[in-house]
Amino acid sequence: MIIKPAERTNSVSEYYFSKKLQEIDQMNRQGLNVISLGVGAPDRMPPKDAISTLISEAQNPKNHAYQSYKGIKEMRDGFAAWYKKYYRVELDPDREIQPLAGSKEGILLISLAFLNKGDKVLVPNPGYPTYSSASKLVEAEIVPYDLKEDRGWMPDFEQLEKMDLSGVKIMWTNYPNMPTGARATMDLYRRLVEFGLKHGIMICNDNPYSFILNDERLSILSVERAKECCVELNSLSKAHNMSGWRIGMIAGEAEVIANVLKVKSNMDSGMFKPLQLAAAKALEHEEEWFTQLNEEYKKRQVLAGEIFDLMHVKYDKHSGGMFLWGKVDSSWENGEKLADYILQQARVFITPGFIFGSNGEQYVRISLCATQEVLEEAKERIAQSLKAMER
Repeated sequence: MIIKPAERTNSVSEYYFSKKLQEIDQMNRQGLNVISLGVGAPDRMPPKDAISTLISEAQNPKNHAYQSYKGIKEMRDGFAAWYKKYYRVELDPDREIQPLAGSKEGILLISLAFLNKGDKVLVPNPGYPTYSSASKLVEAEIVPYDLKEDRGWMPDFEQLEKMDLSGVKIMWTNYPNMPTGARATMDLYRRLVEFGLKHGIMICNDNPYSFILNDERLSILSVERAKECCVELNSLSKAHNMSGWRIGMIAGEAEVIANVLKVKSNMDSGMFKPLQLAAAKALEHEEEWFTQLNEEYKKRQVLAGEIFDLMHVKYDKHSGGMFLWGKVDSSWENGEKLADYILQQARVFITPGFIFGSNGEQYVRISLCATQEVLEEAKERIAQSLKAMER
């Protein structure tokens, strides 16, 4: 390489799943036929009318030009109506919503827009690795805060108040929680808003799982005064089976959105218009769509639980989101050892919890983004591998 990489790249490594999927691909090339229960990539189809809208609108020659950095009105209006209907939150579609190329883009845009070198960021442990990666790339200082099973994977506000919060600008939260499946409560959201207002910290709530195995859809923005200190990310990836489409949003007060747009408008040239029109169509779907979706996920969750039972992994049968999270028993040193054994001996990939932080080291995670038939096959393979180990 003719030049050296930027020093900031030394603070991050290639994403775990990027590396692991390459390893699995290599195993598959050797004919091992690995079943992947690792990544939360929905396997079901998006709404049919969203697909037909995408196809028909792509036939229009006028729809292939650059688009507005703010997103088209139809999609912003669609997001606003969606939030009003399901979260009971009023948003100004022109000033309080910014469409994104998936909510993951929003994590980086928020970090670029609001963090300077040396600023501090509260990041959950365990939590989505991108919160830490984005913070490192802008040279912010990560301040982990604990989520523990004995507290229902909720922040310990007494512990937070005892921490040195000087210089903290952002706190990342994510409910329904990934990886643990813990559901949000209005009490949690009220306490987060109070905490943010008290300490001058922007609470960034990542909310893509609220329609999956979760009867009560909640938004932190429904709390009084929330817009003074909170922003929320959301997405069509999980609730509408559109992860590859890369369509998400950030919602918050107008000044926050304007600063995000300031960064975003210098980084891209808008989103393909047919994608936006199709997204607007998907957002119109009624409760029946989510009911049918969750009927399938409930069946898959039961099967994932049966897999955990085989491995003596303890889990919450009532967790939300599209994963099942469980604690390995004492016969395994940690979750990584169990996951490695299952991959090598059963040819089934489950996610070790350490990738989400030190508080996840004794845990593993199964994705529900596999058909019942695939989960049944995974269960049979794992059962056979464990019998072989006993012999």
